[in-house]
Amino acid sequence: MATYPYEYYVDIVTKRYFHGVDNHDLQLTLACFHADAVLTEMTSNTVHEGRDTAIRAMFEGLFAAHSRIWHGNFVHTVDTDAASICSQFSVEVTPTDGAAGELRYENCNRFYLDAGRFKRVHVYMSGENLLR
Repeated sequence: MATYPYEYYVDIVTKRYFHGVDNHDLQLTLACFHADAVLTEMTSNTVHEGRDTAIRAMFEGLFAAHSRIWHGNFVHTVDTDAASICSQFSVEVTPTDGAAGELRYENCNRFYLDAGRFKRVHVYMSGENLLR
């Protein structure tokens, strides 16, 4: 297993993955995942298997449903030996229909990497599941 420095894990999570999500950049977001990756929203046990199928559809739905997405206030715990990173963060989203106004969450994701990309992602949300 290739080992990466601490900074690599923080970079892929913040400067690539969440930057892609916040800017509705589907290609940048999906480039962080392996083709056979699995993303599970643990709070509701919603499972998305496959980067180019279920994970893609999940992000397409998220982007269509929200005109603004922001992630910040990160606190990271990196385990380079286990090739994983746990990230706690704040989320602000504005639904495209504007009916709910801005929504705020405090979330935590656990990313498991293989060869520098996400193999498994576990998402813990403080509110309603936005990752359907």
